[in-house]
Amino acid sequence: MTTPTPTKASADAAVASPVPLGHDMPRAVSVLVFLRDRGIFLLWGLLILVFAFWASPYFFTLDNALLVANAAAITALFAAGVGIGIMTGVLDLSLPGTAAIASCVCGWLLTHGQPTWLSLAAGLGCGVVVGVVNGLISLRGFNPIIITIGTLSVLSGLAAVVAGGYTFPGLTQLTFMGTDRYLGVPAPVYIVSAVFIVGTVFLTRTRDGIRLMAVGGNPEAVRRSGIPSPRYQVLGFVISGLLAALGGLVSTAVVTEGNPQASPAIIFSALTAVALAGVALTGGRGSLPRILVGALILATIANGLTIRGVQPYWATVATGALLLGSLALERVIQTSVSERLMAVGNLSVHQRKV
Repeated sequence: MTTPTPTKASADAAVASPVPLGHDMPRAVSVLVFLRDRGIFLLWGLLILVFAFWASPYFFTLDNALLVANAAAITALFAAGVGIGIMTGVLDLSLPGTAAIASCVCGWLLTHGQPTWLSLAAGLGCGVVVGVVNGLISLRGFNPIIITIGTLSVLSGLAAVVAGGYTFPGLTQLTFMGTDRYLGVPAPVYIVSAVFIVGTVFLTRTRDGIRLMAVGGNPEAVRRSGIPSPRYQVLGFVISGLLAALGGLVSTAVVTEGNPQASPAIIFSALTAVALAGVALTGGRGSLPRILVGALILATIANGLTIRGVQPYWATVATGALLLGSLALERVIQTSVSERLMAVGNLSVHQRKV
């Protein structure tokens, strides 16, 4: 018995069939992936051009650029905390509470005559403790969202207890990291730049950072490979809590006042910046530079509309629309990429059979 060989007619039929049209699919996939990974930079550039003309001549100036960067700084810190958590496979909603308790602990220590460095260290330590607690509880199999909502409630109450129902005004010891400028650039911009540079190097150039991302993408595969995924899940919570505490301390330094109020706007703005950055809500994919641009987009919109005299609530409307739009676009792109890659795979199998 001999194996039949394909004839010229059958080969011609294969070429004439619609399946090989999939040769163009890799290009389509690359375009979709480019839009997902680089589209945020194009969007920010487009917004700058629009406001440069619409809000001329006040928008496109160095002073206003520094205002935008300073306004984006705090959002960027919280967004980095949310983003790294999501990349690790967890969504930490306790960030506002962590920021509040860090602010109040730092404010309480400063008003009781403690050194600035000790007060700041205690505030950051609060973030680490919250992250460890959230992480350890999550390892018991509880839903991270439910855990962090509960933690948010507890932390909000603790912050109010520490503050005694009041605030801690006049914290001028913190102006060096809030309202002071160095070479004309606001201090928070330097802090955010350092955090994002170190964070990007950690996530992309270190073993632990790469493993952290891998745990978010496929924790079961990571576990089977011998990597202790629970440790990295806790680490994701710790980093998220630490950045939330830092965001709370920078916010305190900007207004020179410790405040027990856990504002829900913090998590809303952070999630919007993360969604704009194309961070996969299923974990394992994301980029800190894109998260930073997401925060800058929000600040650019608010700044441009303010210059034009538009009511502030329209900035909230625009932010919500961007959040919904980015989530919808992410869904469409993800579905399209999956379908096209499957088509390419089917084409390859078909060609091998021919």
